[in-house]
Amino acid sequence: RGPVASPQVLEDQYSPSRWSRRLDRDTIIDAHLEVTAAGTERARASAQTLLHVPYGDGDKEKLDIYFPTNPSETFPVLVYIHGGYWQCLSKDDSGFAAPPLVSQGVAVVAVGYDIAPEGRCCPAEAAAACVAQHHPALPFVLCLGHMDAMVLQVRRSLVFLMEEYPRIRGIFLCGHSAGAHLAAMVLSTDWTEFQVVPDIKGAVLVSGLYDLEPILHTYVNDALNMSREVAQRNSPMRHVTPPVPAGCEVLVAVAQHDSPEFRRQSQEYSQALRAAGWSVSLLDLAGVDHFDVIEKLSEDSYILTQVGRRAVPRR
Repeated sequence: RGPVASPQVLEDQYSPSRWSRRLDRDTIIDAHLEVTAAGTERARASAQTLLHVPYGDGDKEKLDIYFPTNPSETFPVLVYIHGGYWQCLSKDDSGFAAPPLVSQGVAVVAVGYDIAPEGRCCPAEAAAACVAQHHPALPFVLCLGHMDAMVLQVRRSLVFLMEEYPRIRGIFLCGHSAGAHLAAMVLSTDWTEFQVVPDIKGAVLVSGLYDLEPILHTYVNDALNMSREVAQRNSPMRHVTPPVPAGCEVLVAVAQHDSPEFRRQSQEYSQALRAAGWSVSLLDLAGVDHFDVIEKLSEDSYILTQVGRRAVPRR
């Protein structure tokens, strides 16, 4: 079935804070920020890190790298792409999932990118005032914070990792909410224009959005200012390709207390991937909501942590 049409229903369906059973909507966002910030602080205190590593010239084009406790000659890396509806959070709140992985020989990289509303699709007369993202496939100048620019930044971050860290053997993507959308867009990338093909072995997509059209007329788009064309161009559901590389495994995870629309999108995207030949699993996580579904990745005993560990083999 297609997405629900009523504007007010769409507002509710795409407001994750309305669906939690733990906390009220005015409290849960602040609680999420506190949990992820505290978890990241602990991770930075306990791991060997390189923080604010630039992968481009932009202020937000930086990576935080958490190295394995006992690294072997080569090691896999989990690249974490934060959520926040493309308009809040940052890499500085995104290291909380590192401790269970670095202890097992896996590096963790948190990706920074320019969020909205810093940028939109610029009129020609304002283009000179923008820090432009030059991309030959797009017929206009991109400002930082535009949806196309965010997707391009995440792709470029992976190219940087491949070029600068030859000890990496296998990239595993992990994204939450808007970050799951960006990770899914990475899976649809034509890498020929980048002249580097990242060695993506797998992806864990948690409570993501894979069709952006339903949010065009909701509050989410107030800052993004997406047109229908931009939403369609950046909807992973519309750009499912045959699996490249063929061995890449995808886990689509969704919370029991995500909204019906978030759950529908996860189910339909996993089905589309499977139909295109991808190795994909859908994991429906009981007893969690849109926020603690990812917060609990800091816990060794959490089922998604355990699944992630098995998916990212040590070298």
